[in-house]
Amino acid sequence: MVYISSWQEFQEAAEALYEKSPNKTRYCVKWRGSEGKLVLKITDDTTCLKFKTFSSIFLNRFEALNLSLMQKMQNRRPPQPSSQAGPATEGGDTPRAITPAQASTAASGGGVKKKKPKKKK
Repeated sequence: MVYISSWQEFQEAAEALYEKSPNKTRYCVKWRGSEGKLVLKITDDTTCLKFKTFSSIFLNRFEALNLSLMQKMQNRRPPQPSSQAGPATEGGDTPRAITPAQASTAASGGGVKKKKPKKKK
């Protein structure tokens, strides 16, 4: 378990490791807020890759790596921006995918009322 010092090397090696054995690969993220330390670990039980940083600059890169690995884990490709507008359907029968942002807002707006605190005597 040696730490890889270059982000580019870690990202390429992590994606290659996942593509080599997708059923056995595990990905672990550790964040220590008190120290400001981020540790990423990806392993398939024979190879272990780790990356450690104290810099907040890597957060955007970390988010991009997460997105890339999640798309591979879900067997999806990134959406391509379409330059052509397709014909519109009248009834709106076209199935639409729910984005994670829509799913979280739908789950949180479940219509649950907040309890009122008891009155003090």
